[in-house]
Amino acid sequence: MGLDTDYIYSQTPLTEEELEGLLIKTISTRGELDEFEQHNIETAIDWSLRQNFSSAKILSADFITGVHKRMFGRVWDWGGSFRDSNKNLGVDKYLIPQELKLLFDNCEYWIENNTFPEDEIAIRFKHRLVQIHPFPNGNGRHSRFCADILISHVFNLPVFTWGQFSLTAPRELYLKVLRNADAGDIKPLIDFARS
Repeated sequence: MGLDTDYIYSQTPLTEEELEGLLIKTISTRGELDEFEQHNIETAIDWSLRQNFSSAKILSADFITGVHKRMFGRVWDWGGSFRDSNKNLGVDKYLIPQELKLLFDNCEYWIENNTFPEDEIAIRFKHRLVQIHPFPNGNGRHSRFCADILISHVFNLPVFTWGQFSLTAPRELYLKVLRNADAGDIKPLIDFARS
């Protein structure tokens, strides 16, 4: 396959088998891949804007796999499928279904009991989803989109801006606030999501 697989810092490397899942065989550069993926993601966003989802719908494996498929399924044949290899981060591949179920149950509890403010619930959901890392790739973008769906559909609040208005490099800042959240300090990630 001719795709240039030079990864930038923090990107999850794909296995040879996963790389063979590229549906558009003419893609050869990272820029081309990014462009096709972005177009697919924009289509998924348009779809989500025409829907009305409850928390029970969003907090399910069927929903998050369906969202991933909408985001990446026209580019990768594994779009919407849980990974079958372990990565440099994330839970063991065999634990993905159980860890997701625990996350869904926890998030439903947070919503029903007003455990945290709305933004914090959505960001805690996003953070744990990306920690689980259920898919071969696209987990960061997928978890941010799922948080946007949760905050807009369940709480009827504006979607997050994800550092769009940050004066620093958004990716570097995003990774820094993710590490803070990994260490137990979720506030910088919430602030970044609304910056």
